[in-house]
Amino acid sequence: MAKFMDVHTGMKGITQEQLAAAHKADLAIEKEEGVHFERAWADPKSGTVYCLSEGPSADAVQRIHSRTGHPADEIHPVPVSVS
Repeated sequence: MAKFMDVHTGMKGITQEQLAAAHKADLAIEKEEGVHFERAWADPKSGTVYCLSEGPSADAVQRIHSRTGHPADEIHPVPVSVS
């Protein structure tokens, strides 16, 4: 499966609790598209949220985010990484 980093903007002031709730909503239905959301980060000051996921396509990732009410503004494939 491919990895993706998506970017959400316009979420100024997002709290840790709101981020956790959005992530939980994605996790609740992710299997329907064969996606797994691994982690999410947020910068409340800029309103930018980043999510790392694994799935069959960027479209599958976007469908989950759209269904849970927070479509991504950008989705980038991440074919190369290091730990």
